[in-house]
Amino acid sequence: MEKVINSYECMFIVSLANGEEAAKATVSKFTGLVDANATTIAVDDWGKRRFAYPIDDMNEGYYTVVTFKSEGEFPAELQRLMNIDESVLRAMVIAIDETIAAKAAEAPAADEAAEAPVAEATTDAE
Repeated sequence: MEKVINSYECMFIVSLANGEEAAKATVSKFTGLVDANATTIAVDDWGKRRFAYPIDDMNEGYYTVVTFKSEGEFPAELQRLMNIDESVLRAMVIAIDETIAAKAAEAPAADEAAEAPVAEATTDAE
């Protein structure tokens, strides 16, 4: 039987109660888990953001979006592990279309191109 590989996107919010460094460690833990069990397409680190409403008496959290391809069993396991971890306030894993995954893969390259310094053209005017 052939294994089906689908594209997924996972967004999770990590608590800042223990500091931003602890939040980054939790993000690294879950992105490493995705790297070990799936093919990572893009990791978009949004950083610290203010909530629209308090979650567990907190007003800010550390946002991360990971786009990856994997077999069907891994996203459910990832969601389960995120629900167990007390430092993850909210998490959601969804299946996405291949075209959306392709756009997510192109986005980091476009961001890097926009940040690259533009060489100025010099002309010899006489």
